[in-house]
Amino acid sequence: MRTRNHGVWLAVAVVVLSALLGGLYGSRVEATVAGDSEVQQAIRRFTKVYAIIEQQYADPVDPQRVIFDGAIPGMLRSLDPHSHFLNSRAYSLLREEQRGHYYGVGMQVAPRDGRTIVLAPFVGSPAYEAGLRPGDIIFRVDGTATENLTTSEVADLLKGPKGTVVRVEVLREGHDQPLEFTITRAEIPRYSVEFYFEIRPRVGYIRLTSFNENTHAELAAALDDLNPDRLEGLLLDLRGNPGGLLAEGVAVADMFLEKNQLIVSHRGRAQRPRSYYARHGNRGRDFPMVILLDRLSASAAEIVAGALQDHDRALIVGENSFGKGLVQTVYPLSHNTGLALTTARYYTPSGRLIQRDFTSLTLYEYYTGQNSDENQRQEIYTTDSGRTVYGGGGITPDVEVPTPELNDFQETLVNKVIIYPWEVGIGDFAKRYIANHPNITEDFQLDESVLNEFRRYLTERNVRFTEIDIQENRDWLQWRIKKEISISAFGLDQGRRVASLGDPQVLRAIELLPQAKALRENARRVIVRQRQRQNQN
Repeated sequence: MRTRNHGVWLAVAVVVLSALLGGLYGSRVEATVAGDSEVQQAIRRFTKVYAIIEQQYADPVDPQRVIFDGAIPGMLRSLDPHSHFLNSRAYSLLREEQRGHYYGVGMQVAPRDGRTIVLAPFVGSPAYEAGLRPGDIIFRVDGTATENLTTSEVADLLKGPKGTVVRVEVLREGHDQPLEFTITRAEIPRYSVEFYFEIRPRVGYIRLTSFNENTHAELAAALDDLNPDRLEGLLLDLRGNPGGLLAEGVAVADMFLEKNQLIVSHRGRAQRPRSYYARHGNRGRDFPMVILLDRLSASAAEIVAGALQDHDRALIVGENSFGKGLVQTVYPLSHNTGLALTTARYYTPSGRLIQRDFTSLTLYEYYTGQNSDENQRQEIYTTDSGRTVYGGGGITPDVEVPTPELNDFQETLVNKVIIYPWEVGIGDFAKRYIANHPNITEDFQLDESVLNEFRRYLTERNVRFTEIDIQENRDWLQWRIKKEISISAFGLDQGRRVASLGDPQVLRAIELLPQAKALRENARRVIVRQRQRQNQN
């Protein structure tokens, strides 16, 4: 009976706490909730249901699991797709991402055929210095077999306090026995600026993958290294960027706009409306810009793209972005948990709310983009120069450049992981080739000898192909195989450079830089005429 009472009172406390969280913004909300008879009735009904479950359910009930894994997440899902409860692991990962570092060995891992494989060690990390390679299968960690562990569980084994030692055993192509590495854990930075380089003479390319506490500082350092005074164009790649900290999104947009230009505003029921303006301005960074987006670009990435599009500062290229226009505030709770609650909506400088409709979709449909009809968007706005832009469904690119679809032969290779499906990682053929050719140089080319090995490997794997398949896909094979070999032989940064130089969307963005320049110059002329008319009036 004592346990049951504890569970019931835990349920009541959680529901009351959740109902009162809005009161953190002021006493008026607290008083309204406390006196709301409907809320009190709902709490009593919930308590009664929980009591019946605890007394009558076939197995013993764990109140922590029922409340924190069931009731609270269910309540938040009824609000919107982005309000959610953060258990201790999720909360720790969020703080890692926001701080921009963690303690471990420094490599990306992923699931593969029920095991955890190394996608790539970060250049200069303890894993990289120890000699781990892309494609290695993590076999044991400190004597613990990984076969029945999830990738998250393996990642947790690899993390630990700075300076501690972890023993990692891996299975590697070309070796009959596991290889053992003794690695000393260190602080591993989570860089927002994944990499950058001069992709063409006087044209910079920067890949920005998130918005954490260090983002604008990293971006400023990258721009300084590229020498903005001599740049004639910049590609800012925000594809796959899920967003992050609002303040960092504002700071990034500030770096490219004119001083005092509006960046974003947000409004919420319990918050005062707030607008963010460029405080520092571009400081001479007035080169033409192209921003690359895809359907996974969201939140702070959309704030940056929306601000620069509305002010005609950058040409947006790629695919329609995700469409997340809701702002979450994270409330720390006890036991290293947290609550991410939607507290406001944000609007681009033209007044656009870019949030996609979610009211009639399941979470799966919402996050995968199914059943979303972009043609239903009818919220029309204008940029500073009078160009038409749209709200209510993400950031629409000025020039649409879809992600290329795989043909049947390419899809077969990717499905069988002969060519790795994602940007970071190494496929089976590259693993085999590196095992047989350890002395690869950076000028590697897919010549006829490599193609012959590739043909033999496809035959060994029982993949049907014709010579036409090989020849028609030769450029694609050269690009993808060279990227994977570069990651393994020369490090993640070199592999990413090769990936960018062959990426059709990036190449198209380079071609569009003159259009971005014309957009910027035309916007200036239009704005000057508008100001002249205003002064005359």
